[in-house]
Amino acid sequence: MAPPSAIHTNETVDTGGSVPENSHDDVGTATHEPGLTKAQAEKAEIAMPKFTGQKKFADKYEEREYQKGRLALAFRIFAKFGFDEGVAGHITLRDPVEPTSFWVNPFGVAWPLLKASDLIRVNAEGKVVDGGPCRLLNAAAYMIHHAVHTARPEINCVAHSHSLYGRAFCALGRNLDIITQDSCAFHNDIALYSSFRGIVLAEDEGIAIAEALGNKKAALLQNHGLLTCGRSIESTIFWFMSLEKCCHAQLLADAAAGGRGGETIKIDEKDAAYTYKTVGTEGAGWFSAKPTFDLMEHESGVDYKW
Repeated sequence: MAPPSAIHTNETVDTGGSVPENSHDDVGTATHEPGLTKAQAEKAEIAMPKFTGQKKFADKYEEREYQKGRLALAFRIFAKFGFDEGVAGHITLRDPVEPTSFWVNPFGVAWPLLKASDLIRVNAEGKVVDGGPCRLLNAAAYMIHHAVHTARPEINCVAHSHSLYGRAFCALGRNLDIITQDSCAFHNDIALYSSFRGIVLAEDEGIAIAEALGNKKAALLQNHGLLTCGRSIESTIFWFMSLEKCCHAQLLADAAAGGRGGETIKIDEKDAAYTYKTVGTEGAGWFSAKPTFDLMEHESGVDYKW
């Protein structure tokens, strides 16, 4: 089906291309370009390949080791993109064996060097119960991530760091505008937490952030930075990378438009909703992250595991 705003005359056809009904379904088929005639559309329509999806494991302990490796790669990816800032920032993985606990980076260990064997596991009470030689826990990591993992049992990964454009945009106290195709992935799927009470060292602040996030996959934490979550490590990381770029793009577009005494052009509501069904799904997030993870795995060799 063509995007809603592309339907101008009765010559524009509905090709019957399937789209997912919610953010957890995979994409079906690609549709024709807007405005094509029926004859042109029959030649243009192609079948989209199904996303392969993440690995499935019968053994939860085997899954744990594999996912820890993916989490280590995630930290190295964040470091490569400059998302590390001293000792600030954290990515957590719900443990497949004991789901009330999660794996996180030990406080103060450099992200470009972080290995799966360095990760630490934290239980529901905030105690480190497993992991590498450095078992220092960032209290803010526990307060924020424990609250989100508890409130969202379907979510397996949560990421937060003080990326440059994310924190610059979060200083504006506003939500993201849907002005690009990429920003459509966050259409009605991003929250604004309009509060800042310093470093998150108290339980109620973590709970407030989780409540503001609600059932969405991303949040802008005012005067603080970005937070994303997903069913997989890969989708969570891609949402963060994409949101950072969306913030950068909007900062540039707003500045350029303001300099000309105008405003940015917003994407039509129906078109944004239509596009979300392709670029905003869990499967799309996982698949979009695959090249980045493949490259980081290639660059790291086996060093990221032990």
